[in-house]
Amino acid sequence: MEKDNIFKLIHTVELFTNEAIIRWNKAFQHNIGISPILVLAELKVKGPQKQTVLAEKLGYTPGAMTNIANRLIKLGFAERKYNEEDRRTVFLSITKEGTAVLREAQKKGQELRTQLFQVLTEEEVQQFLSIHEKLLKNFEHI
Repeated sequence: MEKDNIFKLIHTVELFTNEAIIRWNKAFQHNIGISPILVLAELKVKGPQKQTVLAEKLGYTPGAMTNIANRLIKLGFAERKYNEEDRRTVFLSITKEGTAVLREAQKKGQELRTQLFQVLTEEEVQQFLSIHEKLLKNFEHI
């Protein structure tokens, strides 16, 4: 593949992703941004976790993770829980309110993606899916 085409592809994907995030932020009624939603999703799937583990898993600095956690706690979407055996160990946990806002965010994201991808034919959707599955599989090898 030609180097220029790879960079054009990367640039186009970044533009699409940025526009999708901007539209999601505008459509979602809670003004918290995508990073806190990603943290809530991780907590929902994997359960309570230490902030350091979350930061590493999601690619945030410890400082950024602290800011995200504090914001989620202030909004009532997450809480800190202490390990009963070792009170120095603190876990971040999703609340009922956090689960509800995550569900709402995911629903809004699905609606938005449906609108964005409706311009594609069924054949194009299959090609797009095949390409992304191939790219995801490549993560296992690099």
